[in-house]
Amino acid sequence: MAEVVLFHHVQGLTDGVHAFADDLRAGGHTVHTPDLFDGVRPATIDEGVAHAQSLGDALDERADRAVAELPEGLVFAGFSLGAGTAQRLAQTRPGARGALLYESCIPITGEWAFGPWPDGVPVQIHGMDEDPFFALEGDIDAARELVETVGSELAELFVYPGNRHLFTDSSLPSYDADAAALAAQRSKALLERVS
Repeated sequence: MAEVVLFHHVQGLTDGVHAFADDLRAGGHTVHTPDLFDGVRPATIDEGVAHAQSLGDALDERADRAVAELPEGLVFAGFSLGAGTAQRLAQTRPGARGALLYESCIPITGEWAFGPWPDGVPVQIHGMDEDPFFALEGDIDAARELVETVGSELAELFVYPGNRHLFTDSSLPSYDADAAALAAQRSKALLERVS
């Protein structure tokens, strides 16, 4: 079975993030859910962005500490802000087994890139086609570039109809049960492949 580190979004380690992790655990996988906000759960995305900005580099430091004692061979996963953390670790920490990026993707070329995508590491990117953050701020274009560069045998982009951000979080009003269930099903398929 796979060992996963699942990073939360800007509204913190919510009950919905825990529920998604539990769904992955039901497939027999080990899922770690570090709390990079130390219990803070901002009420809105804007408040969460402000909180994340106030933490600055401490967020990366907390993420690095959260995985420091874990073995190689991890699947890095994350929602929105957490997807950026997951992507950074998948691209820079040796031995990554895979990546699951929900509602965010950072370009693999250009000034914000973490470097090239590691050879042989599968990745899935999930997001809604009219999500104001994922689709309208360029993340979907970065995801398409990643798939084109790495190849469809390793990289998959799944686009769901809708305009919701954080659609996988059952504890938020933005939750879309059907899309979230499909994202979880596809994620578990990747975890099975790398187990």
